Amino acid sequence: MLRLTPSLLGLSLLFALTLPGAATADAGKTPSPKALLDQSRPDEWRTPDPENIVVMQLPQGRVVIELAPDFTPLHAQNIRTLVREHYFDGLAIIRVQDNFVTQWGDPEDDDKGDKSKLRSLGKAKKTLPPEYTRAIDGKLPWTALPDGDVYAPEVGFSEGFPVARDKASGQEWLTHCYGAVGVARDVGPETGSGSSLYAIIGQAPRGLDRNLAVAGRVLQGMEYLSAFPRGTGPLGFYEKPEQRTTITSVTMLADLPPAQRPHLQVLKTDSTTFAALIDAKRNRRDDFYKVPAGKIDLCSISIPVRDAK
Repeated sequence: MLRLTPSLLGLSLLFALTLPGAATADAGKTPSPKALLDQSRPDEWRTPDPENIVVMQLPQGRVVIELAPDFTPLHAQNIRTLVREHYFDGLAIIRVQDNFVTQWGDPEDDDKGDKSKLRSLGKAKKTLPPEYTRAIDGKLPWTALPDGDVYAPEVGFSEGFPVARDKASGQEWLTHCYGAVGVARDVGPETGSGSSLYAIIGQAPRGLDRNLAVAGRVLQGMEYLSAFPRGTGPLGFYEKPEQRTTITSVTMLADLPPAQRPHLQVLKTDSTTFAALIDAKRNRRDDFYKVPAGKIDLCSISIPVRDAK
């Protein structure tokens, strides 16, 4: 069953005519995302490495997160260690700020918490280098988005993640788009260990780029992370313990029995179908939309994920 993003709609007629089965589309209209994805080839989908997939079980349902070790390798490894130490099991959703983030971790790590009761990090590191950017690597795949960007000289996609880059400085970085999973920290840039994480649940706060480490993105379960009651304290923190949601468990996909593993596939961002979906949203024309935008921004492009079972 496909789990699709409803915002990916349409494709220009010129592009559509290059795709199998497109001749059946109404003249002047663009085919639906479902039609485009139904026509995608099997080799246009990738199966993420189980060592990079974090499965967080909440009372409401399952959240699946893909880590990005090529961009934040130290944080990815520390998060794996924390998960395998069962650090997150029984901790909580501690903060939900409207149009911004859902954050989870140890409630005692809040400003008002009892630091003597903090859960041990076990073998995980307490501090890490920032990993806000990385050197541009020509060996990594890169699909440029030619529409321009306010926050970076160039944006596009690499390994299924929305990425910004600056050739002048030779740096690239993961961006704070909807569903991005970042590493919470204190004032010091080295204070983010991955023991407290957040997911972007609102309009993309791109001003955070290069100021916090983005460790991955949510592949499945955003409907749970974005639906929690908003916190009533400053910055959306929950003020009372009963307001928090307890995390049932957090496990690496590689450590789950095969029968319990979600079988997710992600559309490759250098595929023909993904290019078609981007052009679709950029040039949407149907019974409702009469004036195509002609432009698209990085964070308004959702990367399709499907259940391969």
